Amino acid sequence: MSKVFASLGMSLDGFIAGPGSAPDNPLGDGGMRIHEWVFGVESWRERQSIGGGQTNQDDDIVQGNFARAGAYIMGRHMFAEGEAGWPDPPPFRAPVFVLTHTPRDAWVRRGGTTFTFVADGIDSALAQARKAAGGKDVQVSGGAETVRQFIEAGLLDELQIHLAPLVLGAGIRLFDGVSPTLCLEPARVVASPRVTHLTYLLTAP
Repeated sequence: MSKVFASLGMSLDGFIAGPGSAPDNPLGDGGMRIHEWVFGVESWRERQSIGGGQTNQDDDIVQGNFARAGAYIMGRHMFAEGEAGWPDPPPFRAPVFVLTHTPRDAWVRRGGTTFTFVADGIDSALAQARKAAGGKDVQVSGGAETVRQFIEAGLLDELQIHLAPLVLGAGIRLFDGVSPTLCLEPARVVASPRVTHLTYLLTAP
C-alpha cells in the first residue's frame, strides 16, 4: 500500500513557523528562514516556474518528494497562506485535498492541481487522496495541527524533518500536544551545509 508522509522544515528549537502567521505573513515572523535552503535548488524553482537552481543532495530530496507524491492533504490555514502566493500552475501538479469547516467549490488550476475542500475529517480526506494518487504516496503538507491529527490517528507512516541551523525563539511547534508515547524509528540522515534532512518511520508503541 502507498505511504502517507509529511515533510516539514523545522528550526533547532522545534518551530515549523514563526509567530503571527497569516495569509499576509506566510510562515509567520522569521519563518521563511527555515526554508532558505530550498529556495535555490532546481526542483523547487522549476515548480515555482522559476529557472535555474542548484542540483545537489538538497535538490535530490525535493525532487524525490515531488516524484513520489500523487496527492496532497493540507489544512485550511496553510491553504489560506498559499492561495494568494502560489503561481499558476501551483507547485503541487497533483490533486490537493484541503481540510476545512467551510465547504466551497473545487478550485481547478493548471498543471493537474485541483484543490478539493473536505469538510468531513481526515479519514475522508485520506480516502479521497489515496484514490486520486493512483498508487503513489500521499503527502500531508501541513500545517502543524493537520500533521498532528494524522500522527495522533496513527495514519502517518513517515515524517521528514528538514532541520535548519537557526533558532526562532517563538512560533508554532510541531510536537506540542503530541502523545509522549509516539515512536519514531530513524530511517535516514542526509546532511548538507544549510540543512540536515531527518527521516523517521512512525511505529506502534
